[in-house]
Amino acid sequence: MAVITPPTPSAADEADALWRRHTLLGRVLDFARRKPLGTAGLIIVLVFAVAGLSADWIAPFDPEENDFASMMVAPGLPHVLGTDQFGRDIFSRLVHGARTAMIVGFGAAVGGGLIGLVLGVTSAYFGGWFDLVLQRIFDILMAFPLIILALAVVSVFGTGVFNVVIAITIPLIPRCGRVVRASALAVREVPYVDAARALGFGHARIVLCHMVPNVLAPFLILLSAFVGQAILAEASLSYLGLGVQEPVAAWGLMLQGSAEDYATTAPWIAIFPGLAIVLTVLGASLFGDALRDAIDPKLRDR
Repeated sequence: MAVITPPTPSAADEADALWRRHTLLGRVLDFARRKPLGTAGLIIVLVFAVAGLSADWIAPFDPEENDFASMMVAPGLPHVLGTDQFGRDIFSRLVHGARTAMIVGFGAAVGGGLIGLVLGVTSAYFGGWFDLVLQRIFDILMAFPLIILALAVVSVFGTGVFNVVIAITIPLIPRCGRVVRASALAVREVPYVDAARALGFGHARIVLCHMVPNVLAPFLILLSAFVGQAILAEASLSYLGLGVQEPVAAWGLMLQGSAEDYATTAPWIAIFPGLAIVLTVLGASLFGDALRDAIDPKLRDR
């Protein structure tokens, strides 16, 4: 019986694999090939981010201008997504609302993630009473659901975009800190940390230069998940009247009162902002899952 040997990779195949591993563009294309859903999720988030950044040029109408002669106009021309109960163009408010969502989403995710990263690594590095006290504080904060704690913070600091960012940032800090601490505990025991101490490096240098880079994988995964959570929390706070206030365009404000009052007469008022929230949160979740699979060596080849 003839023995069938598997074909050996050609020089071109090996060069292509090497290019994909060692260049940024190659890694991006390889990620897109292996994780199409994650790539689609990233594209969705980027589309809304670009729309928010360029809202002043994309929006055909002033998102805050009332036009009582064009109230609840169905989608068509010149209002491609229709108008709301005050005659404001929904498409214009949607792209400006994307700017608000991205400012709050990325601001709260990055702020809460970075603070949680530093506190988690510092807690694992020092241990002892500092670790004990900090973890009990994290336990207290995590005992409250994110939206409940955000409501409490908003009631203290007040409403507005900046205060909403702070209100969502605070609940995200312990969630990031606990996960990062678990990874940093293993990093603390590796030989190069002991070698850095033996060389007389300061605590700050060991934490920032030797421990933080080795816990970036779970941090990046959390960061992508936090973006979707923060956008959803901002929409929830605005819907409840405790987030961004009129006349600033925000997806939660666009849903406020529209779902019930105009569900039959003008359903597009609630459909389009609701669809924007769903797509953005779904895109962030898909990208976060794909990023986890790509970074985790146990899941990398699946």
